[in-house]
Amino acid sequence: MKRRHPLGDVECNPETLALGLGYDPKLSEGSVKPPVFLTSTFQFESADAGRRFFELAYGLRQADPGEVPGLIYSRLNNPNLQIFEERLSAWDRTEAGATFASGMAAISTTLLALLRPGDVVLATSPVYGGTHYLLEHILPRFGITTRWVPAGSDAAQAMRAVAEEVGPDTVRALYIETPANPSNVMTDIAAIAGLARDLSVGRERPALTLVDNTFLGPVFQRPATLGADLIIYSATKFIGGHSDLIAGVVTGSRILLHHVLESRTIMGTMCNPFVGWLLLRSLETLSVRMRRQAKSARALATLLADHPAIERVAYPGMDHDDLAQQAIYDRQCSGAGSLVSFEVKGGQPAAYRVLDRFQIIRLAVSLGGTESLVEHPMTMTHSDIPPDQLERYGVRPGLIRLSVGLEHLSDLKRDLRYALAEA
Repeated sequence: MKRRHPLGDVECNPETLALGLGYDPKLSEGSVKPPVFLTSTFQFESADAGRRFFELAYGLRQADPGEVPGLIYSRLNNPNLQIFEERLSAWDRTEAGATFASGMAAISTTLLALLRPGDVVLATSPVYGGTHYLLEHILPRFGITTRWVPAGSDAAQAMRAVAEEVGPDTVRALYIETPANPSNVMTDIAAIAGLARDLSVGRERPALTLVDNTFLGPVFQRPATLGADLIIYSATKFIGGHSDLIAGVVTGSRILLHHVLESRTIMGTMCNPFVGWLLLRSLETLSVRMRRQAKSARALATLLADHPAIERVAYPGMDHDDLAQQAIYDRQCSGAGSLVSFEVKGGQPAAYRVLDRFQIIRLAVSLGGTESLVEHPMTMTHSDIPPDQLERYGVRPGLIRLSVGLEHLSDLKRDLRYALAEA
């Protein structure tokens, strides 16, 4: 399948491309689905072909028009990974992709590939706990510092002020999660990307906008269309979607991905071929799953908003009192996703009582799977972040994060009411 249909020269929709782009059945005995290429190495047709493959792989020459990198070794490239990367980048409206062994492998490899000692990262908070630990504790060992600003409507303005303070020329990356994990606060991607462009004027190494798009993408949010340079996912979550694999992926321009892939090759942070095959399987149903989950999530968020035991509910597009947040949602999202954060009255003791009463919804970390999951961010996924910092960003002791799965809505409502009965 090609990206564009010959009738009218129209680009096919992502849901269609996810079923056929980048794969020719003729090359695999006519198999409708790509087989699993469980091989560490690939045979060359000739010594000269091997030479040319390595020249491209190590950047010793530019590719000829229409030339694609040849298969060498599964640490560099593998058909399962390449097919998946092409299909997801088509969904993201980007040029290329790179698959990794985990979401954190994607984030850490990307940042280490692009940053140098003395660089400054401007990041919104809260973010996923592992990301926070990397930025706060690991990267400083390499001379790379992070300055934090609150996620939300004023994030770009706050980043601009910090950039002036530290020196605009030192800022190399603007890193955001939107919606933020676990507060669900929205950040304006276009405003952050605009700031990055302003900071890049006259610089040899521009400031880059990196967006963790795990919560909404690629179905409900496409940061590249808003000016983001690189889009990062924990593919373990919605893209994998079945809680049976660990993977990450980054999409963006071929130039930036060249540097990221170079680091992936040397660090060995790619995922294995079987995981690549599982990702291809999951991508085919991504749109169906995410849209069904989002429909149920909105119904549960509405239930929670009216429940007397709940202090507040955070769900994209439902905070109609905050006009700035609503405007960001309307501008950059086509759907709200299936992550609902809600604060139980009574703090941590009440939240724990609720968590321990669920019968159908499961008490476990992670998100985006077919099953519904709940967890307590302050003492679980974000426990490495000081509590006073979390509270400043709206992550309080009574906050519960709910990832809505594919169970029947009536059962989920019943289970939620039961869990909240003794809050």
